[in-house]
Amino acid sequence: MKKQFLDSGKIVGTHGIKGEVRIDPWCDSPAFLAAFKTLYLDDKGETFVKVKSRPHKNITLCKIEGVDTVEAAERLRGKIVYINRDEIQLDEGVHFVQDLIGLEVRDVNTNEVLGTLTDVLRTGANDVYEITRGGKQYLAPVIDEVVREINVEDGYVLLSPMKGIFDDAD
Repeated sequence: MKKQFLDSGKIVGTHGIKGEVRIDPWCDSPAFLAAFKTLYLDDKGETFVKVKSRPHKNITLCKIEGVDTVEAAERLRGKIVYINRDEIQLDEGVHFVQDLIGLEVRDVNTNEVLGTLTDVLRTGANDVYEITRGGKQYLAPVIDEVVREINVEDGYVLLSPMKGIFDDAD
């Protein structure tokens, strides 16, 4: 089941004297998070704040409506911010990391279950899938030659494993 409200960053501090907060974005970029006019302070969407945001280096600076002092902003430090899935239009073939975690990973040629996708690591050149099987972790690059299909609705990823990824040489 897909989560409606996605954790997207953490308030890590204040900025200036007028109540702005600094958010460490957990999404693609500070600019992506800055595009939202509403952020949620819980994963059920019950507590929300209206915001004006802008990217600043590797963080998002955010002015929350009604938070006008450093002291008020400081009280928000450590809070996780969420975005509403319905307020986002993803490009074709683009998925939320949270939707990928837990997918079954299968070999595209044999349909053998290779494990479960347990994390997506951001490396710069390309992402890397962490796949767990039998208590061991394996790493697979997210490149077209390896990741052949992602089917979030049916709960699987098809891989064409490169030599060495799943080879358990003792």
